[in-house]
Amino acid sequence: MQYTQLGRSGLKVSRLCLGTMNFGPVTTEPDSHAIMDRALEHGINFFDSADVYGWDKTGHTERIVGNWFATGGGRREKTVIATKVYGDMGDWPNQSRLSALWIRRACDNSLKRLQTDYIDLYQMHHIHRETPTDEILEAFSVLRQQGKVVYFGSSNFGGWHIARFNEQAKARHQVGLVAEQSIYHLKNRNIELEVVPAALEYGLGIIPWSPLAGGQLAGPSEDGKGRRKNDQEPDDQLKQWFALAEKMGEQPANLALAWLLSRPGVAAPITGPRTQAQLDGSLRALEIKLSDETLAEIDAIFPGRKTSPEDYAW
Repeated sequence: MQYTQLGRSGLKVSRLCLGTMNFGPVTTEPDSHAIMDRALEHGINFFDSADVYGWDKTGHTERIVGNWFATGGGRREKTVIATKVYGDMGDWPNQSRLSALWIRRACDNSLKRLQTDYIDLYQMHHIHRETPTDEILEAFSVLRQQGKVVYFGSSNFGGWHIARFNEQAKARHQVGLVAEQSIYHLKNRNIELEVVPAALEYGLGIIPWSPLAGGQLAGPSEDGKGRRKNDQEPDDQLKQWFALAEKMGEQPANLALAWLLSRPGVAAPITGPRTQAQLDGSLRALEIKLSDETLAEIDAIFPGRKTSPEDYAW
């Protein structure tokens, strides 16, 4: 396994991050435990979750991860666990978003479900425009002082959100954000416009979610009956992509992950395997080396974005 530091932090994480969103709704708890055991066998130490995963407002996925931690064997100590706060966890006021009150309650609830006394990376799942940044940063400061959270990150932030949070954190003599989790794949390269430059400037590690565009970049499903996400025929762009992968003798999914691993600022794409076989297969991405010629071919199929303002001005 390859490792990298998460942004400007000293925290070392595997270059692939195990996404747990399928645990519960798609993958049974025993199978989820087996996948997590397999991930550790491969050296994957970075797991990503969220309080809302399970989609039943009970923290189902976090409970599955917590039950796995509780089986012992050094599982918690070997794992860098990331989870998130923001989504609806109830129907009563103050059971969602980023007020200081909910951040405190949500963190305590996640700790109980995960059966641990600290979270390695606590991420805001989305920007909340109604809550002042100072209020959020103060809540984060309290959690760090209490030893409940080690690092903080964002998810689905714009470039200027990252700048605002880290500048205000600097003024408060706080560490600020060390990671940004964002949608990033070959069919959606919009974060190259402003989020990637901001992340590089402020030392945030980028954690791409949906690296395979909901399965579109992976090719036909295992049963050969269409896309993993839907049954639509691939468009011309995807046909060119599959042809390039075939020419290289690689699986399209692994090639898509390898491309992300080559991008500036990217720490670890999130893979969301439903089975151990899918997890095992994704490791090939770490071995693929992309030449300048291949990168140019990929750019020709999926044009990227320039840093603003050059993307749309001079």
